[in-house]
Amino acid sequence: MKLISWNVNGLRAAVGKGFLEYLEGSGADILCVQETKMQKGQAVFDFKGYDEYWNSAERKGYSGTAVFSKIKPESVSYDFDIEEHSTEGRVITLELPDFYLVNVYTPNSQEGLKRLDYRMKWEDDFRAYLLSLNKKKGVIVCGDLNVAHTEIDLKNPKSNVKNAGFTPQEREKMTELLDAGFIDSFRYLHPGETGRYSWWSYRFNARANNAGWRIDYFLVSEDMKDRIVDAEIYSDVLGSDHCPVGLVIK
Repeated sequence: MKLISWNVNGLRAAVGKGFLEYLEGSGADILCVQETKMQKGQAVFDFKGYDEYWNSAERKGYSGTAVFSKIKPESVSYDFDIEEHSTEGRVITLELPDFYLVNVYTPNSQEGLKRLDYRMKWEDDFRAYLLSLNKKKGVIVCGDLNVAHTEIDLKNPKSNVKNAGFTPQEREKMTELLDAGFIDSFRYLHPGETGRYSWWSYRFNARANNAGWRIDYFLVSEDMKDRIVDAEIYSDVLGSDHCPVGLVIK
């Protein structure tokens, strides 16, 4: 089974930059997207062969997630039953026969870290939600987690320690999640590989210079690690400031 995750930074814009052609040629059984920045009714797309599941933010043009799946899930749920986390369209969970697939767009701590306290609460609540799912069956989490976990996950670690996405607090929350029973599938297969990023600023020619961050992930619960076949970053795919990341499981 091939799973792909992509922060498209506006789905309507991405469609104008080849998203549909990418989806068609990707071979994805399930494609999860983040930052759709739209309500489903704002545009009509033809995702041939895929069922669609949308979770849009109440605020128009902001956040939002969607899943396009060739596999019919047993059930689909949105957000995770905590009121303060349920207005930004950040989580979609598909229950498949032998695992849950959770598509997530983690809140950004923002400039000046003005949303860091909220982010810390989100991290604890989201981790508890994943662990509750994992009591029932395996869990795969994918999406833009808005954190570069270790120094090799971004080009310039020293100058970014106080910036959103690389603060000690955010990195520690990622460590807590992994320690709670999850595996970073890319690092599992590519433990020391450097220069592999999934997001680049639009400024300073960052992508051309590969001055990026790896903030998009597939995390797999420990009970599913033997099913990991491949984990990849498709850095040559354009259309967003992020590139897609993928996971193949057996």
